[in-house]
Amino acid sequence: MSTTSKMVAIPADDPRRNLVVANADDGTAQHLGVVGDTYTILLSGMDTAGRFTLIDMHVPPGGGPPPHRHDFEETFVLLDGELQATFRGEKRMVRAGETIHIPANAPHQFHNASSKPVRMLCICSPAGQEEFFKEVGTVVATRTTPPPKVDPAQEPAFFKKVMELARKYRTELLK
Repeated sequence: MSTTSKMVAIPADDPRRNLVVANADDGTAQHLGVVGDTYTILLSGMDTAGRFTLIDMHVPPGGGPPPHRHDFEETFVLLDGELQATFRGEKRMVRAGETIHIPANAPHQFHNASSKPVRMLCICSPAGQEEFFKEVGTVVATRTTPPPKVDPAQEPAFFKKVMELARKYRTELLK
């Protein structure tokens, strides 16, 4: 900090905000099946005053979203497994123990091209992405429960809903 910088007081503690303890496996977290993956909301925007959301992601072999971009920051911390990450068209392998950060508005996707599931933590800032997952996902029993398959007759209506909600949640699906 330079000597010419102004000192700014830290705001007072807000006693209305509480400590949150989250566990993906204790039966209290919400597990959502989202297009083949299972996402567990550990911290929502309600828990963080809208600053960020934390999601525990289970991505089975072959899983992962299509190419997309959005106007919020996104960080992935790989806990188990490996996946292929595509960032601005460039592909690279990301392995357990590595963290990748996607800047807002950058085109990206991830895909589990391996034969083993991937577990990763996803931080989105600011919060809001968890609400998109709640609207498009299906509640499932556990962190690793696969979502039900979309009935082929229902696919057009489902993808129309996803496209409409993507705009609402500041996300653009790419080809």
